[in-house]
Order: sequence, then structure tokens, then C-alpha cells
Amino acid sequence: MEGNHFDIIIIGGSYAGLSAAMALGRSLRNVLIIDNGKPCNEQTPHSHNFLTQDGKTPKEISEIAKAQVRNYHSVEFYDDTAVKVMNIQDSFEVTTKSGQAFRGKKLIVAAGIFDMKPGIPGFSECWGISVLHCPYCHGYEVKYEKTGIIGNGDFAFEFSKMISHWTKDLTLFTNGKSDLDEGQRRKLQENNIQVNENEIESLEHINGKVEAIVFKNGSRSQVKAIYSKVPFVQNLNILEDLGIELAESGHIKTDAFYKTNIYGVYACGDSSSMMRSVANAVGSGNTAGAMVNKELIEEEF
Repeated sequence: MEGNHFDIIIIGGSYAGLSAAMALGRSLRNVLIIDNGKPCNEQTPHSHNFLTQDGKTPKEISEIAKAQVRNYHSVEFYDDTAVKVMNIQDSFEVTTKSGQAFRGKKLIVAAGIFDMKPGIPGFSECWGISVLHCPYCHGYEVKYEKTGIIGNGDFAFEFSKMISHWTKDLTLFTNGKSDLDEGQRRKLQENNIQVNENEIESLEHINGKVEAIVFKNGSRSQVKAIYSKVPFVQNLNILEDLGIELAESGHIKTDAFYKTNIYGVYACGDSSSMMRSVANAVGSGNTAGAMVNKELIEEEF
């Protein structure tokens, strides 16, 4: 198509968006990827658990992916942030921060999520380096190490159960009074998982590698790694423009083929899945791209 009109607009050009774009480029579709170049794993030193790319930096994987996607000349890139989306005459108009407007028959949301990190000094600097969210992504590298979990309540109990598979030197830091019930406390004690209820002052670290948790009472606890789950919001704050429905978890609600509740809009990657991994993002993007192409074929045939 000519000018600012495309078959598909993809908002978000990280792993999920690039994977969808490759599937669509190979399907002879005219595609625009709008991306601002700020991935959520920007400071993660190495990516793991993705076949053929295990141990590479996120940037390395992304650069390889972009180079391969650029081989499909019907795929274009635009460096900007989407700030408005409208459904106009059976197409979607996306306006960017610079004021540029683009039209697409279909829309794929792959913008990911924004982690709302707590205001604990040192936490943000360690996030993705030694403060981790996923044992499948990073647990092997800190196996058997002195490890902490920052969390409370039912989630903290279940997370402690999981992380105890990777290390037996584990402490749960509730950052204040524990919300665990007696049964949960007893089970943690039986598995030699300590519970520390001191309020956290800061994380001591060197270049993002945590060394100790410092508490407001002046005490400190040495750790080599910390696991934590933080609340998040969608990176794309214009989903309500189209009435796209979110699940209770805060993720975009989709069916098994990554269709949202709005016809013609798909969502993949971290935007729509709690499985935050490169492998999952690539897989979901590939499926979303194929399903969008199929929907277009059905309309055109």
C-alpha cells in the first residue's frame, strides 16, 4: 500500500512485535512497526532459556531479529511512541508522539508492560540484574546461592515454594508485618525457609549486583540474589481508546489465537501473557502474525 496506509500496524518492536512482523512479511503483507526503542529488559545482562540464543544479551538478540525482519521489504519501521488510536471506517488510525498518523486494516499490540518498581533505593538499579522476576529466565545462574524473596501473603508463600527448588539458602523478606497464615509459616519453617519481617531501607549493590538488604532498624542481611514481583501497567496507555478489555491480572485479554475483544486487534508478548520470557514472546508473536494474515485472507477471498 502507498503512503501511510498498511495492512497491519504493530505497536511495539521487541521480540513479540518482531516475530509477528516476520510472519507477516513472509505472508506478503505491508507492515509498519512503531517502536520507541525502550524494551523492559534493557539492563538485563544476559537472556536465557531460548534455544539457539541462550546467554546472549537482549540487545544482541534484538539486533539479529531486526536485521532478519528488514530482509522482508514490505515491513517498515518507525521510531516513535503511539499516543492515540482510533477505529475509522474498518481500519485503525495510530497517531504518534511526533504527530504522524498511520492507517492499518489490522492492529497488533506488542508494546509490553511497565514495571512499577518500589521506591527502595537500589531496587531499580538491580532490577533485571540481581533482582529477578523469573527463575526460568535467571534461576540457573544463581542456583544454590544465598537468595531472598521480597513479598508477602499468599503470593510470597507460593513464590517461596517455587524458588526453593533452585536454592535451599532462602529467606522471605516481607518488608513489614507478615500476612502469612499459621499453616504457611509452618510449611516454610519445615522447609528451612526463614521469614524476616524487618522493614527494608535499601539494597546495597555494586553496579546492580546486590550484596545486602539494609533494614530501617540498622541491621542487614547478605544476599547474592533477590526475587520479587512488582505491579505493572500496560506500556500502551491508549487501549481504552478502542475499548480493549483487560483481564484481572492487568494483561490484555485474548483468546488462544491472541485475538482481543475488538475485531481486528490482536495482542501478544508481555502485553497479554504472564509468561515473561523471550521464547514466549517470540512464539505468541509468530502465532498472532499468522492469525492476522488468515483473518485478512478470509476477508479478501
